[in-house]
Amino acid sequence: MRKFDLLGATALAMWAAVPAYAQTGEAAPTTANSGADASGIGDIVVTAQRQSETLQTVPIAVSAFSAEGLRQQQINTTSDLQLSLPNITFTKSNFTSSSSFNIRGIGDLCVGVTCDAATAVHVNDVPVIGSPIFQNEFFDVERIEVLRGPQGTLFGRNATGGVINFITAKPDLNRIHAAGEVEYGNYNSIRVKGMFNLPVTETIGVRLAGYYLKRDGFTRNLFDGKRIDGRDQYDIRGSIRWEPTEDTTLDIVGHYFHENDDRSRIQKQLCHRDPTGVLGCLPDQLAFEQLNGDATLAAILTSTEFINVALGPLAATFRPLALGSVYNTDGDVYRNFVNPPNIRTVNIDSPPRFRTEEKQVLVNFNQNFGSFGLKLDGGYTEGFTDSTVDYNVGVEAPLANNPGLVALNALAQAPGAAFPGGVNPFTPIRAALTPQGPGGPFCQSLADQQGVGVYGGKSVCAGTSLDFDRSTAYGKQWFAEGIVTSKFDGPFNFLIGAGYLDYKVRDNDYFVNSFSLDYAAGLLGAASAIGARAAGQAIPNVYRGTPFYDNDSRNYHLKSYGIFGEAYADITDTLKLTIGARYNHDEKFYRARTTLFNDANGNAVLVPFGSSSFTNAINYSTIDFDANVAGNQEFSVNTVSFGRMTGRAVLDWRITDRNLLYVSYSRGYKSGGINPPLSPIFAVPTSFGPEKVNAFEIGSKNTFLDGTARLNLTAFYYQYKDLQLSRIVARTSVNDNVNADIMGFEAEGILNPTRNLLINLSASFLKTRVSNDKFLANPQDPSGGRSDAVIIKDLTNAANCSVGSNSGNAAQTNALVSATNTLLGLRPTTPIPGTNTTGAFSVCGILQAAAAGNVGAAVAALAAPNPALGGLTGQQFINLQVTGNPATAGQFTYYASGVPVNIRGNNLPQSPHFKFSAGMQYTFDFGNGWNIVPRIDLNYTGNYYGSIFNRRINRIEGYEIVNAQVQLNAPDDRFYARLFVQNLTKNNAVTGLYVTDQSSGLFTNAFSLEPRRYGIAAGFRF
Repeated sequence: MRKFDLLGATALAMWAAVPAYAQTGEAAPTTANSGADASGIGDIVVTAQRQSETLQTVPIAVSAFSAEGLRQQQINTTSDLQLSLPNITFTKSNFTSSSSFNIRGIGDLCVGVTCDAATAVHVNDVPVIGSPIFQNEFFDVERIEVLRGPQGTLFGRNATGGVINFITAKPDLNRIHAAGEVEYGNYNSIRVKGMFNLPVTETIGVRLAGYYLKRDGFTRNLFDGKRIDGRDQYDIRGSIRWEPTEDTTLDIVGHYFHENDDRSRIQKQLCHRDPTGVLGCLPDQLAFEQLNGDATLAAILTSTEFINVALGPLAATFRPLALGSVYNTDGDVYRNFVNPPNIRTVNIDSPPRFRTEEKQVLVNFNQNFGSFGLKLDGGYTEGFTDSTVDYNVGVEAPLANNPGLVALNALAQAPGAAFPGGVNPFTPIRAALTPQGPGGPFCQSLADQQGVGVYGGKSVCAGTSLDFDRSTAYGKQWFAEGIVTSKFDGPFNFLIGAGYLDYKVRDNDYFVNSFSLDYAAGLLGAASAIGARAAGQAIPNVYRGTPFYDNDSRNYHLKSYGIFGEAYADITDTLKLTIGARYNHDEKFYRARTTLFNDANGNAVLVPFGSSSFTNAINYSTIDFDANVAGNQEFSVNTVSFGRMTGRAVLDWRITDRNLLYVSYSRGYKSGGINPPLSPIFAVPTSFGPEKVNAFEIGSKNTFLDGTARLNLTAFYYQYKDLQLSRIVARTSVNDNVNADIMGFEAEGILNPTRNLLINLSASFLKTRVSNDKFLANPQDPSGGRSDAVIIKDLTNAANCSVGSNSGNAAQTNALVSATNTLLGLRPTTPIPGTNTTGAFSVCGILQAAAAGNVGAAVAALAAPNPALGGLTGQQFINLQVTGNPATAGQFTYYASGVPVNIRGNNLPQSPHFKFSAGMQYTFDFGNGWNIVPRIDLNYTGNYYGSIFNRRINRIEGYEIVNAQVQLNAPDDRFYARLFVQNLTKNNAVTGLYVTDQSSGLFTNAFSLEPRRYGIAAGFRF
């Protein structure tokens, strides 16, 4: 949220600069010349082409960090890692996927269980999916490699953005050695790292490493005065190396990661409150305000207006039980709530809970046969993540003695004989929700896969009405790959390989729990029971329904194999041609459902007008009866498969031993997937297609001035087809495909003018744009910016639709909606501040028929399911003077999700135009081998958008991060002590945005940088 302080940056740059070890791969040495060869700046060995090569000889845009470089630049997490990398951004995200790593405009814009990551993550050359590695701390690594651009040939599964490869440190067979570090910082942060290496025999060595981190939270909660978003986690890694000969090496690595704390997936919720409640949050700006609770599904379904519209002849009985009206402030549960105007302060009554665990075993085998080399990689990973946060990041207004609860209490005590069938349907509602009466405490559902919630004994009770969401995922994977490499003396060599991946996810759920949803489920169940008894039918088992929302991805299974190879031809002593190809095949099986207000057999508990069932009005699931699933509820089952040939061609010219020029073409591919089940009233495809990208790149790697200066330059152009893009429809993320053009430039440099001085510099430019016509409805502004469109909040499902005049006449559209609302007994249209349009609470299905001039359908929608309004006739409707012309057909257009807008020419999200970094360190040598090394780093990320719609409300301001430290080193680096500070200027900048669903009020979850951290560390090495 802060803008870059140019004056401050200039002052700092006079003494310092930013981390370029990251871009160029050098480790920031403890002493200025440590790790350098006789020519000056040292190099680092990488495996970016699946073979060991020095970084400056690899014709690929790759950055690498050694263990020392990570420590010197204070890179402890992925969030730290991205700051100094050109054309790369990183942000946390809304669900258990936890993060989005964006390389050159290509990031994880696809949201869903079946989405592949644009950036492939590897550990010791083994791809890992769904790993909590981005939540982990870096420790005891040999190096981290970041490859920019599509990796169409060599790495695991195809990645359109790039690859991050974490290489762990392996046992040393030559000597016993150990290292350890203890760090204490603000927020009572304690971090301990350690490593012990033991050669067991001449051919076998073991290495044990780990870390532990515990700290208080970065965020203060005003509700209880405590801090949240803390850490309590540890990781243990054991490695075994067997090296019977110099030609044979076997590495086995196992690790266990555990976290159990109050980490919050959401740092802050932002909103400019909409006083009308039609939208919840206005689409003009983000502010430290709270959404209008009238816009939420929980408020709609417990409102007087919903009962009037939906319950027909029972409306008179149930109307007194409403918790409020969406027309009055009593329906807005956040009417008196103040959102603390600070990114690090919240006021919540449902504290976050976070648990994650991962077990992993990786195997790497290398065998040299002289003219050939064999490399076998494989591994097994399993783990889970379970995260709960306060859904609306606020505290609802007190419900104690709410008139609706008082009326429920009275009805619950009435004799059963007063109701059809002699059974009081309100008693179980009161017993479950307010067992001690309308004054509280109030009980609400805990998230459970059986779907029984509060009515099945799965509840939590509190003095306030809680709302929270829970995101869970359990996954495991197997991977195996083999590579054969030739080592001929002649001009021709090759590499050929094949790999197989099997990945499964079960019980990947996203729950939304709320007292009001529980209450609505009870009222609807009671209405269903009364209606059934009145018709002489048995009472349905409505109190074992699903009183909370559950997007349940019960099973996801990915099977993927790839066959790949490359040929290398030395055209001359200095000119080399590389040609590579890969065929990848992906098969995805997906079994999912969405549930809300389903009974134990998957049936709806109420059928409102305009829909075949309540399930179809709120959620949708196709039938796949499975007796083994608790509740026997409905699932949709889909299987898709994708196969593509990709590859690359590279021509590199070694001008001199220290100057390399290369040009390359690569084709990237990322498989498509399956959208979650949705209501049929929303026209979204069942599946989405794969991504494809043609990437052109030219680069130069250069070392000058007798090895004391290094400059690497890269320019690139991408033709992107079918980029996967997510949007929220009916409380679920669905994905579309668009085309895009991307181009950019990167420059990275190191200066080592004296033995003791080291300076790093980098800069990048990026331009992205959607290249084809693509019309999508913007959920934040369903009017599409048209003044003649009226935005509707649907009183049956809390979604937004809109109606527009085909002649551009706003008065005409207002008249249509107002006339329809008159028939329903609802309020006419009112202006929505912050927009140029009006809004109203109404029923989208009826407006659709009215806008089309389909009088019969409109009247049937009013009459058939709602006897209280059944006296209307077609003639009565026709006689309404909507615009002076009763024939409305052809005058209006109905938009189920909002007026579509063309996103052609828009920038891709998470794609800043500019980034730069600079860093400087100087080694002051003292007598007897002691030295002190101060270092400072500055990183700047420019403006970008958090949404493809590129509205002002989606704009993320540029931000800078300044880190500094001073380290004192003993002779031979046996001991050291360090003072450090990260985020020196206390920058609370936002790094990512997530706009929620219309039925949740369109609030925006914001993800931010970590605050200023400082402390002291001491360690040893021997």
